[in-house]
Amino acid sequence: MESEMRKLVKGNLSIFASLLYCYLISSKFPKGKFRLVSLLPVITFFTQFPFIFSYLFPRAITSLFISWLANFKLVLFAFDQPPLSSSDYNSLLHFISVVILPIKINKIKNYPSPQKPKPLHLIFPAKVLIFTILVTAHDHSKDHLHQILLLLLYCVMVYLLVDIVFGVCNALVYAILRMELESPSDDPYFSTSLQDFWGRRWNLMVTNLLRYTVHKPVKSRSEKGLGEWAPLPAILATFSVSGLMHELLFYHITRANPTWEVTCFFVLNGLCLVVEMVVKRRLSRRGWQLHWMLSGPLTVGFVVVTAMWLFFPPLIRTGAIDGAIGECKMMFNYLKWMTKL
Repeated sequence: MESEMRKLVKGNLSIFASLLYCYLISSKFPKGKFRLVSLLPVITFFTQFPFIFSYLFPRAITSLFISWLANFKLVLFAFDQPPLSSSDYNSLLHFISVVILPIKINKIKNYPSPQKPKPLHLIFPAKVLIFTILVTAHDHSKDHLHQILLLLLYCVMVYLLVDIVFGVCNALVYAILRMELESPSDDPYFSTSLQDFWGRRWNLMVTNLLRYTVHKPVKSRSEKGLGEWAPLPAILATFSVSGLMHELLFYHITRANPTWEVTCFFVLNGLCLVVEMVVKRRLSRRGWQLHWMLSGPLTVGFVVVTAMWLFFPPLIRTGAIDGAIGECKMMFNYLKWMTKL
């Protein structure tokens, strides 16, 4: 653990030096290909960065935060696009926070909104408690639960873990910079369509980045030839890129050759989302609409079933899930020991 902490400190210093270079030097290049070329050494370094760690969990976090999200933000920075356009940051600390953390600053001027806010002070501890219970009970559950129920348990754990990690980052940035941040997700279990799930409810930070880096450019190029159908190839491109980036994430985690199952998971969901949009558009012209009490369970059920089929098997075969849960238990024990000091 101590050696891993030393690697973390050295890694953070390297990231800080890289972002200092981006802030002071690359920002002076005109936006476009010249600034992008100046950022390529940093992007290359960030892609390889997770391999410095021995433990699985730090590799997973740095792969998502640094190799994927930070690199995508730097590409947008090269073209002066949000969230790192010249008007989006006003200091080095602000710049670094936006690059390395999965946050999205709320730019609504009349924040807080007139809608009643969710009691986050109750929801977040509840998620932490449930996740802790599931991790603690995993070894016993693994031997007694049916495989399908165990996979459902993994789905719940992934949802909770993503929300907890992103929520901690939001709280950290709010404490330091006092900026209002958008929620990492919006109750994805209430989704009424694949478009609702992937576009407006699940993992909104990743969704927002993919929208700017893939969806909007592809849609813009497709509009001349396809007109109102231009979003369809943009959606397929977005899900394909997401699949490839998840393959990179899984490669950092497992250090095993890609099986392309996770790419198939996202491409399949992208294809079904396209079909869903076409069907909904035609049905809406006839005044037909599927009731949310039916469309909701169908949507969540489809995502869960395809995840059990294609998303989790590579992690199970390589022992990555067991390793991650074991490291979570190690972290819990370490925190208990720290609280007793």
